[in-house]
Amino acid sequence: VQLVESGGGLAHPGGLWSLSCAASGFSFITYAMTWSRRPPKGFEWVSGIYFDAKYADSVKGRFTISRDNSKNTLYLQMNNLKPEDTAQYYCAKARTTVVDKDTSEYDYWGQGTQVTVSS
Repeated sequence: VQLVESGGGLAHPGGLWSLSCAASGFSFITYAMTWSRRPPKGFEWVSGIYFDAKYADSVKGRFTISRDNSKNTLYLQMNNLKPEDTAQYYCAKARTTVVDKDTSEYDYWGQGTQVTVSS
């Protein structure tokens, strides 16, 4: 199993940014997928998707998760970015089809990609 995030960089407050996660080595369509992030302090589940999407309250209405099963790719569209969105962003594969905020329910993780929101 391999998960490779891409798209990190420097974004401006109020701006938008997109991340991708290319998956390989497993049946992508069979599992829920998630984005989580590690800000300067802590670790936070951000969003997950199988058929339906779920979001942390901190990003609801600003972030959109999606997946393209034909390309084995997971996406995260981030709008109206805030400095507190600065973090290392990770994609992960779930053990099942269930989207869960408990990060122990995800068994494979990418190496992460850094998003910094600053003016």
